Amino acid sequence: MCLDGPALSGIRGRPYNSLFMQTIFIIAILGLGFLITFQIAKASEYVAVLRGEEKARKQSNKVNAFMLLAFLVVGLIGVYYCNERLKGKILGPSASVQGVLIDRMLYITIALTGIVFLITQICLFWFSYKYQESDKRKPYYYPHNNKLEMIWTVIPAIALTVLVGFGLFYWFKITGDAPKDAMIVEVTGKQFGWEFRYPGKDGILGKKYFKYIDPAKNNPLGQIWDDPANHDDVWMEQEMHLVVNRPVKLIIGSKDVIHDVGLAHFRMKMDAVPGTPTTMWFTPRFTTKQMIKKTGNPKFVYELSCDQMCGKGHTGMRGVVVVQTQDEFDAWMMDKKPQYYVANPDKDPYAPKPDSVKTVAAIIK
Repeated sequence: MCLDGPALSGIRGRPYNSLFMQTIFIIAILGLGFLITFQIAKASEYVAVLRGEEKARKQSNKVNAFMLLAFLVVGLIGVYYCNERLKGKILGPSASVQGVLIDRMLYITIALTGIVFLITQICLFWFSYKYQESDKRKPYYYPHNNKLEMIWTVIPAIALTVLVGFGLFYWFKITGDAPKDAMIVEVTGKQFGWEFRYPGKDGILGKKYFKYIDPAKNNPLGQIWDDPANHDDVWMEQEMHLVVNRPVKLIIGSKDVIHDVGLAHFRMKMDAVPGTPTTMWFTPRFTTKQMIKKTGNPKFVYELSCDQMCGKGHTGMRGVVVVQTQDEFDAWMMDKKPQYYVANPDKDPYAPKPDSVKTVAAIIK
């Protein structure tokens, strides 16, 4: 089938016409909704005039009091249903030892605030219903009570102090000194991705300088090649490998703007600030394979997300965390070449020398 120019242009114009009609339709619906609301308001005013302002107000108060009570019941049922339906199904159990304690702290916080929420909301809506306007009852004014004010000031202050104390304790625990046997991983954020560096057998990350950053020369982090500690450091992008049941210390930084290392499954997060390294440490509890079984999701992965708005590509700034056994991690590291040799192939002792290549070529001939 052959389409000439006018026919083809007509087909191309249909999506635009359709979009225009949809826009007009939406505007018409909104205008109709506004008109209906306006007419209902005007009708209510006319009814109030016919019935009398006082009688209309009392009738309106009764309706509003009943609606408030109905909202309370339906709202509490909805909160309970959502909690039972979604509890533990979004992130699963905490994948780190420290995350278990953080979850416990959050549960305590939710329990205390939940009790206060239930008491205050039930009282608020019940009092609105029970003490609605009535000709048989006169209002009682209760302007001041020192004892009551002392109670609702001191008790919340003590409760909040305890909760803040828990938060500070766990915060200093994950940002303090890591165990001596902890592995070290450097995490660097950039728009819009993640870079990771692992120390070699010496267990020391080499020095770096931002002016030396040059991806074209295989030096994406600005490592100083004159520093011997850099000669065995391994660099990679977007995928971080950790060992189960072994503490890991993350040394976090950024190349450009402020990012945030978000490890929701491990209940961890920390800002990545340019020029100011931050640290945190934790101990993974489950390998990726174990979490696949626990969640029943064959596509499960630990995600490293950026939890700080950092630009138009922020939502796509995601990395993968692979938790594995020590043997699996060692086998994975064996296949990685230190970035020093990637940037300086002539110094790689395992790379074939030009002379040997020429010799082999001559032998083949």
